Amino acid sequence: MQEDFLHHIWDRKKFAVTALTTQQGEALQILHSGYYLQQAGPDFFNAQLRIGNQKWAGNVEIHVKSSDWYVHQHQNDSAYDSVILHVVWEYDAAVFRNDNTEIPVLELKNYVAKEVLENYLSLTVTKTWIYCERDLSAVDAFVFKNWQERLFFERLERKSEPIFKMLLQNGNDWEASLFSFLAKNFGLNANGESFFDIANSIPFSVLRKEKFQIENLEALFFGRAGLLTEAKEDLYYRDLQFRWQYLFEKYQLKSVFVEPLHFFKLRPDNFPTIRLAQLAQLYHLQDNLFSKICTAKSVSELYAIFDLKVSVYWQTHYQFDKESPKKRKSLTASFIDLLLINTVIPMQFAYAKHQGKEISEELIHFLQAIAPEKNAIVDKFTDFGVSVDNAFDSQTLLQLKNEYCNHKKCLQCGIGIELLKK
Repeated sequence: MQEDFLHHIWDRKKFAVTALTTQQGEALQILHSGYYLQQAGPDFFNAQLRIGNQKWAGNVEIHVKSSDWYVHQHQNDSAYDSVILHVVWEYDAAVFRNDNTEIPVLELKNYVAKEVLENYLSLTVTKTWIYCERDLSAVDAFVFKNWQERLFFERLERKSEPIFKMLLQNGNDWEASLFSFLAKNFGLNANGESFFDIANSIPFSVLRKEKFQIENLEALFFGRAGLLTEAKEDLYYRDLQFRWQYLFEKYQLKSVFVEPLHFFKLRPDNFPTIRLAQLAQLYHLQDNLFSKICTAKSVSELYAIFDLKVSVYWQTHYQFDKESPKKRKSLTASFIDLLLINTVIPMQFAYAKHQGKEISEELIHFLQAIAPEKNAIVDKFTDFGVSVDNAFDSQTLLQLKNEYCNHKKCLQCGIGIELLKK
């Protein structure tokens, strides 16, 4: 038995609410069960009850056993002085306030139907990958879609938090913030944090001034990444090395530590050298990038922004001093999709929220026009009969698994609550 199940039962009155009696023998009538705020203090605030002939207004605390009151040290916390009812599954000890008056107790197990308990146990006891995997395909499509929308915006809220944090640090420079998060996603999982540090260590005002020469942008990126410290015969390498030293002095850049970039086990097209060259090309070609992504009306417009190839040198190289067959090395559609999902759409959401604008439907339509991600979590859901047609579906399923299933929050999940009804 878990407390969250008891919260669910009390909140939704999944028990026989007539003829209730406290352990002290007084009749209990629930006028209002209170508000489940999920914050510090009692579980339900501002409940209204009638106990015996007296009407009470106050808070309700819920535990599996009544003795848990002492286990959790509530007798020493003044926040619990306002508790007017202690709701428990099993009564095993009397509980007293600081003034030595006994707190009325309702023992729920006497009022919960056998079927309600069996539904809960069938959902939460047997598990292979997630608790409800055998019943997912039976969930009403309308309920599932409504819950997906909730999951989608929860995910966007989470992704927007670091954006707003950075804006506080850089004086609300949206262009600079976009650059930092784009850089992180260009680095993918292997080098994302290093790329993020590289972007944050170069004042965006410097990029604005130097963007007109691709060699200067590459010198800034490769120099800050620590890739221009060796002695090589490669003429382009030596040119970038000279530019980096000049720009470092010109703008009085600070020396910072950046985690060494990883090449091991990466496909050549994902080498950090190529991704940095592509990032440099993007900012060389595009002016006012933040404004462009926020005013784009379709995914095709966004794809056009990221349609680019690397500079001439990197078309015949993956690393310095090692020539390779010529290749355009443009951003693939799947890579652009990752940028849109993980950077562009969260930035659009954050900016709209900042301005007090409502663009929910537009963001959903954007994601519905993007192919779904391919990963182990999405594959598992499809195995259980869940349709994954686009990035909106895959993003919401990732949120579901990572924020609900992994933490056993079935009773806070729209799908779990729907299954309990059956």
